[in-house]
Amino acid sequence: MSAMSRIEKLCREKGLKMTKQRRVIARVLSESDDHPDAQALFRRASRVDSRISQATVYRTVRLFEETGILERLDFGDGPKRYEEAAGEHHDHLIDIDTGAVIEFHNAEIERLQEEVARKLGFKLVDHRMELYGVKLGHKKDG
Repeated sequence: MSAMSRIEKLCREKGLKMTKQRRVIARVLSESDDHPDAQALFRRASRVDSRISQATVYRTVRLFEETGILERLDFGDGPKRYEEAAGEHHDHLIDIDTGAVIEFHNAEIERLQEEVARKLGFKLVDHRMELYGVKLGHKKDG
């Protein structure tokens, strides 16, 4: 039997019952190198176990989100996407031509955000930043 995925470990830590189908969904999510939406997750999971239904994927994603295992992302390009909530803080750069999402961390941006909050009389407790762009040198038709 293969090692437990990161998301499976988080589920166990949170006391979630791990059914076979939840385990498949957790592994598919852990192995994703992108930010899948629920439909993409369903397609991937059903290739592993054809008995997994769309409803099961949607319920599991909602449960994982409610328990802080997954984070829901809205990049304004259609369905909500998901990523593992555990891990280091990062921001996102979204290629508006391809939909590719690039994760990055920049200490100077983090410092500036805290400085802005402080100057406005706030202590920053959380934030999310998404940048939208097009690849340099890429010419759009039209």
